[in-house]
Amino acid sequence: MAVSAVSLQHLKKSKDLLCIVILALIAILAFISRLLSVIRFESVIHEFDPWFNYRATQYLVNEGFYKFLTWFDQVSWYPLGRVVGGTLYPGIMITSGVIYKVLHFFNFNIDIRHICVFLGPVFSGLTAIATYLLTSEVCTKSSGLFAAAFVAIAPGYISRSVAGSYDNEAISIFLLMITFYFWVKSVKTGSSFWAACTALFYFYMVSAWGGYIFIINLIPLHVFVLLLMGRYSKRLYVAYSTFYVLGTIGSMQIPFVGFQPATTAEHMAALGTFGLLQIVAFLHFCRTYLSSDSFKTLLKRFLIIISIIGISGFAILQKTGIIDPWTGRLYSLFDTGYAKKHIPIIASVSEHQPTAWPSFFFDLHILVPLFPVGIYFAFKKLTDESVFIILYGITASYFAGVMVRLMLTLTPIVCVAAGIAMSYLFDNFLLSSKSKTTVIKVEESEDIVSSAESLPESPASPKMGSSPTSPKMKSKKTENKSSILTKENETKDNTPTIELKLIVTLSMLLIFCMYVWHCTWVTSNAYSSPSIVLASRNRDGSQHIIDDFREAYYWLRQNSAEDAKIMSWWDYGYQLAGMTNRTTLVDNNTWNNTHIATVGRMLASNEENAYVLLRRHDVDYALVMFGGAIGYSGDDINKFLWMIRISEGVYPEQVKEENFYNSRGEYRVDDSVSPTLRDSIMYKMSYYRFKDLYPNNQAYDRVRGTPVYSKPIQLSIMDEVYSSENLLVRIYKIKKPDNIGRSLQSAAIFNSGRRRKRNRKSRKD
Repeated sequence: MAVSAVSLQHLKKSKDLLCIVILALIAILAFISRLLSVIRFESVIHEFDPWFNYRATQYLVNEGFYKFLTWFDQVSWYPLGRVVGGTLYPGIMITSGVIYKVLHFFNFNIDIRHICVFLGPVFSGLTAIATYLLTSEVCTKSSGLFAAAFVAIAPGYISRSVAGSYDNEAISIFLLMITFYFWVKSVKTGSSFWAACTALFYFYMVSAWGGYIFIINLIPLHVFVLLLMGRYSKRLYVAYSTFYVLGTIGSMQIPFVGFQPATTAEHMAALGTFGLLQIVAFLHFCRTYLSSDSFKTLLKRFLIIISIIGISGFAILQKTGIIDPWTGRLYSLFDTGYAKKHIPIIASVSEHQPTAWPSFFFDLHILVPLFPVGIYFAFKKLTDESVFIILYGITASYFAGVMVRLMLTLTPIVCVAAGIAMSYLFDNFLLSSKSKTTVIKVEESEDIVSSAESLPESPASPKMGSSPTSPKMKSKKTENKSSILTKENETKDNTPTIELKLIVTLSMLLIFCMYVWHCTWVTSNAYSSPSIVLASRNRDGSQHIIDDFREAYYWLRQNSAEDAKIMSWWDYGYQLAGMTNRTTLVDNNTWNNTHIATVGRMLASNEENAYVLLRRHDVDYALVMFGGAIGYSGDDINKFLWMIRISEGVYPEQVKEENFYNSRGEYRVDDSVSPTLRDSIMYKMSYYRFKDLYPNNQAYDRVRGTPVYSKPIQLSIMDEVYSSENLLVRIYKIKKPDNIGRSLQSAAIFNSGRRRKRNRKSRKD
């Protein structure tokens, strides 16, 4: 019995409504699952980089857009300063600023801090929707729903989008997926409108994150592979030409990017693909007017000439410096040892290290084995959009393997591939044979109705229902009936038994439950704890909050002069500037390697040499992180070797890494410590008066797992002014020069001698 057109439309509307409801619930789930950090630790900005983004957003909201673009920040990188507008991606700040202005326009007086804290969870819901759109465009709506559900709670994405993680990646993954969605749609339809939408969101992506390089290389790679496969079409030409022209012009409007799309090597693949596409289009145009032999001759000569001109031109432009070579960060993606040898400041960052195998299972769980299955099904139905999914999966897998941070770009495509795999699996094992037959009939009937509606109606043709069906329609129905019977027979032959269906369905439901449990556990225990506030457990199991960072920053804000200069390692620069509003020497922008190396040299020098550098840079306070008292492994002593390597790269005569190892070649902090390390101000500031915490002076470092240097540590160029409750943050005030011209070491020795004499006299009395 055929399904009527009315019932078909009703069924389709019911499906669409159910799909919208499920998608809305997934978006809400994505938002709620990222709120654990706020529930436990209050609404606070996390990590290090987000503090600068928050500070910049405050400046944008208070001072306006024009002043923001021309902002010269004197608080950072003393004495150099920083031109903020030309050295950052302003997308996340502008997004928060626009939301703030819109809410206040409608009289929702929400503080800008709360908007910054909850921006990541809000955009995670949008990311789930964008993932659904991309997957459903490539495969089916059911696969899109699976992919959206996977990405909503995937730990690999939650790590960068929890509440308070106000980093560029909080909005960038949504922009990445929505850009790819519009690209796939533009390739399928050949519409310049969808291509313009691709360029628009690509422009937004350029303004938000440096990861836009991935987009501007993946899309040209997709076009190039399609050309190699002989799949050139007018649709492809319109889509890429529109996207490249508009996207390049748009990206050049970002001050930090400027003319890089025309002058840097990482953008040349897009330009070369654009030129190649024009050549292929021209050859296809010539093909209609030339014989096959003439066309082959023209093609060979043309390709040889263009290849010679292109390769030689690129080499000459790069040799003359017109085209800049690849940056060190990009080189490190293809040579994992490059950064450690040549740019240690990049290698010193933990998220720039190669990804360990357990990290894939920790961040993706069951999606790891489902990923290749989805890629297999994409190969099985090799459409233009499937080729894009395959290329995205392969390239993202490679880059995620060489850098931990890029696990973020791999997670969405893994969810897409897993959604495709699960859709195929449940289509084969969940539906009964009768429902499959019904689906086939519905699909075929939809084709009949749509073909009938698409037939042009001539003026002489009678109205529908007033005359018998045309011979063309009869033949169409006959063909569809025969195809239905054939598919019914195939369905009966390939239908699994009810026992097999039950086993597979229950197994997949169990796996889903394990995936949800794993994602919830990882989100709760690994990704919902802000680095600015630490938590531990007491012996009775109750939670103990360690708030040393904020307490120390608050002390600096209240007890130091407004123009005080703070010296610390660059990791803490953004937090110091954001929470204390005091001037710092270096911060997380890391744009000046020499200045960072100078700070490392200060920390690695003895007191006499360090004091000269500290006075030269007008330093008032020095700050170090020390975790030996409570077992905090991310302290400065553990980072010190990287500081030494960075300094050695700029000052090889003054700082040598080998001098900081003892006679056995070990990096130790106990009695076998090397003299160079023991005399450095980093070592002295970390362990100064540490022994006073322990009875009988038997101090023990809980991070290094060893007793510390047994002799007392003396400091002559600075005074300890603050140490936090758990000794995690230690602040020292730099002394002024001696009034009568003595060195501070000599003055300290003289003063200590006078104290001894006074003590002797008092004992005699």
